[in-house]
Amino acid sequence: MTGDTAAGWFQDVDPGDTEGARAAIEDGSADGPADWPGLAVEADFAADEDDYYSRLRAATLRAATAASRERERADDNQLTHSLRAMDDARRTANELAERVAEWAGSLGWPEDAAAVADREPGEPGERRLVALATRVRSLEEEAAALRGHVERTAPSVAPNLSALAGPILAARLVSLAGGLEALARKPSGTLQVLGAEDALFAHLQGGAPSPKHGVIYTHEYVRGTDPAERGSAARALAGKLTIAARVDHYSGDRRATLDRELDERIERIRTRGDG
Repeated sequence: MTGDTAAGWFQDVDPGDTEGARAAIEDGSADGPADWPGLAVEADFAADEDDYYSRLRAATLRAATAASRERERADDNQLTHSLRAMDDARRTANELAERVAEWAGSLGWPEDAAAVADREPGEPGERRLVALATRVRSLEEEAAALRGHVERTAPSVAPNLSALAGPILAARLVSLAGGLEALARKPSGTLQVLGAEDALFAHLQGGAPSPKHGVIYTHEYVRGTDPAERGSAARALAGKLTIAARVDHYSGDRRATLDRELDERIERIRTRGDG
């Protein structure tokens, strides 16, 4: 649509130009409602009202598809894909390594997959085992390469979050939340228990304690704090990570004051625990 209520999104758009129609839908606006189907017919854009709505549907679907593809290419989305691929590669490598160890043990071979991969096989079964061990080693190498990619990428996507949480935990929080924007919109209490959904559900169903933390437990400021003060440390960390995510999403500038404030807060909590 345009700012002129006498015209619509279809103004100056060729009826067969679906890309032009998509752009008009995305970029246009109107001052108020109007008889858009009737105006489209008058403008020779559509043959009748049904034809107008058919063309409108095609244009909006194309616009939605384009928006979805753009979202898939967003930096935080690519970071999520990399992290999940890293997890998948690591998990699959571990599962197959167990199979290699059991198989190799039955042959009296070393049970380490890397050692098996370097052996010279003889019979067909041994060849398959060595081939499987080689796949395990490749998956482990790929997982390590993906981890390096995440560690390099996360600071550019979420500089403050990565500085406070570390690149891997930052990427994991973004992934669990469904994107940096979604994470930035969450209250700190929700961020604090991300990754503990099963425990939270059990608590809400009754009979289980409320989880004090989710994946942020892997942060040294939570894991390394006395258990009696761990809840306070988790709340303090979650509060600063929430602020960091919001700064990263809405402005993107690096604020080192967040690091100092978190360090000081954790120090006070740990000192209290030592007393």
